[in-house]
Amino acid sequence: MSRVVFEQLALFLTPFAIFAIYLLLRQRNPLTRAPWDGRTLWLAVAGLGLVVAVMVFTGLTQKRAPGGYMPPRIENGQLKPGGFQ
Repeated sequence: MSRVVFEQLALFLTPFAIFAIYLLLRQRNPLTRAPWDGRTLWLAVAGLGLVVAVMVFTGLTQKRAPGGYMPPRIENGQLKPGGFQ
């Protein structure tokens, strides 16, 4: 579960990192507030858009298991593992 959170967080922070690299290439200090004023909202929107786009893409292209999920159960005194059928 934490892997999913970190992946989405990395996707969200990607526009901020790209902008910071852009500032470094333009020889401006990315640690000062002036270059970020007025751009943080757009960077946040771009990050959210990137997260949503990847989630939609993953949802549309992810391999789906046929059948349904059968939970673990006990048959004849033995535990049968769960899984997709």
